Order: sequence, then C-alpha cells, then structure tokens
Amino acid sequence: MQTIKIPATVITGFLGAGKTTIIRNILANAGGKRIALIINEFGDLGVDGDVLKGCGAETCTEDDIIELTNGCICCTVADDFIPTMTKLLERENRPDHIVIETSGLALPQPLIAAFNWPDIRTQVTVDGVVTVVDSAAVAAGRFADDHDRIDAQRVADEGLDHESPLEELFEDQLTAADLIVLNKTDLVSAEKLAAVRADIATRTTRKPMMIDAKNGEIPPSVLLGLGVGTEDDIENRKSHHELEHEAGEEHDHDEFDSFVVELGPVADAARFTAALSDIISAHDILRLKGFAAVKGKPMRLLVQAVGSRIDQYFDRSWAPEDVRATRLVVIGLHDMDEASIRAQIEALI
Repeated sequence: MQTIKIPATVITGFLGAGKTTIIRNILANAGGKRIALIINEFGDLGVDGDVLKGCGAETCTEDDIIELTNGCICCTVADDFIPTMTKLLERENRPDHIVIETSGLALPQPLIAAFNWPDIRTQVTVDGVVTVVDSAAVAAGRFADDHDRIDAQRVADEGLDHESPLEELFEDQLTAADLIVLNKTDLVSAEKLAAVRADIATRTTRKPMMIDAKNGEIPPSVLLGLGVGTEDDIENRKSHHELEHEAGEEHDHDEFDSFVVELGPVADAARFTAALSDIISAHDILRLKGFAAVKGKPMRLLVQAVGSRIDQYFDRSWAPEDVRATRLVVIGLHDMDEASIRAQIEALI
C-alpha cells in the first residue's frame, strides 16, 4: 500500500562535468537511505562496492545500480527507461530515492515528460533536475573540457535520434534545471566565475538556483529533497527542438493517455498475441499490459508489451472468486485513436 510518491532526482550535464563524482558523494553520504541509481552515461560508471557500503550494506546493494547501455535515454524512453522504472517499482524493497544520471547528450525534457507515464506518475515524482556545469570549460569558451570525446560519444550512440549543436544542447540542459551546479570552481578565478554565472543566466529564460562546487563535493541534503515535482512544469522547459517544432503548430506530443479494454475468454493465446502485435504496430501503441482468460486453461495468461514486443506466460491459477475475463491496459500518446484501437482488439474475441 504505497501512498507516498518516491522522489527521483535527474542529474544531467556533459560528459566530464562531474556528474558521477557528485553521485558517488551522494551514495557515500546517504545516511542509511536506500538509493536506486539508473546510469545512462557512457564509459563513466565509476561506482563500486566500496562506495555502496557507504550508504549501508543492508539498504544499498549492487541490484540498486542499473546501467542503461542501449543509447541515449531521451531517445529510448519507451523501450528502456519505462520498463526499467516499472521493474524497479515492482520490487519488494522499493528505494527511498531514485537518482538518474543521464548521458551527456541527453535532452532532459523527454525524460522528465516520461514521469507523466500512467504507471509512473502515481508512484514517482521528479524531486528536481540538477544540471552540472564544467565551470572551467565554460570560462574557456567551451561547453565541455573535451569536445572530441563528446563527438566520439555521439558517433558511438547508434540510437541517438537528435544531433543538436552543443550550444543548443547545453542551453536545453540549463533550461530543464531546478538547480545548476557550477562544478570545478577551484580551477577558475573569482572574476571568471562571475563571468560564467552571467553567461549561464543569459542562456535560459528560467532562473534556476546556482551553487558552486569543487570536486563534486555537495551535501546530499542540498541535492535531494528539492520537492519540485518537475514533471508538472514540463511546458515551461521546452528544448530548442520543441520550440522550433511548435513554431507552426500548437501541440502537446509528450502527453500520455491510457484506457482499459475488457473482453471475454481467448480461444487461441498465440494467435491472440500475434494479432495484438499487429495492432500495436499499426497504431504506434507505446505499452500494453494485462491478462487474458484462455479457453480450456486453468491459469491466467499475463500479457506485457513494450512497443510491438510481447511477452506472455501463465502466471497463476484462476482463484474461485476471480472473474475469468480478459483485461488489457493500453498506453499511448494523447492523440492515439482509442475508438479504432478498442474496436480492433474487441474484434479478436
């Protein structure tokens, strides 16, 4: 009976800005709080067992560190992030806080919008978005210390479906922020740091709080517990791509809707799920899940689909008090054709 939403902190910033160092510090000073960590940064894991012991051997384990390696998290929200979050929330020992380290190439906006996903929004809230900035690099007229390394990262990520100029990507990360960490301040003079602050202030119309840091040394109490609920403010944090895309047409393509289809028993489980896969592909359905009653079978068929990939298995016997029926939850973007989808699924019985 979970009634309190789990807070999630999104930590973004270019590769080399110091995100992982900050996360190591959070884990080492967790004070017994169980923190689950989702990492999407390439070649920058940097978290080991010794660090995990700092947040309590009984509360933080290797299972609480999840690495997403299938590409930029903002481009694989439906395929990777949503299923990962779902599995995390289904655990018996749920985390007290979730920390997500994005790829340096990630647009934070699609990830934040994903927290409005029906399965997630009732259980998790975005406590805040923290953008880490390499102050020394910005002072030197760059956005990251090693641009060649970032370009190599861009080439290596075959799943990346946006190629924003680094300047735009930098500004998008700032625009999404609730807190901006000016890291590596020990490498710049006070005068140059003031110039960095002024530069960053001109790059976003929002005015997120800015704090200084060196070596990523920031108390977890400063980073965690912001209590913003960022997913409710996504409309005020649009990326360059979104603003350009909306210049000629007003729409909200990041909103999700869901509905339930209730049916009678299924005659052939394999044929039924194959037909569901075709319907999912035809209507770009993001997620479908539920269970089905199969004629002649004493067990309930569990159905889980992410995109057109469907997993099915008999999970348990029907209880005497159960109504032997088929019940499916369909999740998609707000403009999906519910009437057509519903009619096609109902026609399978």
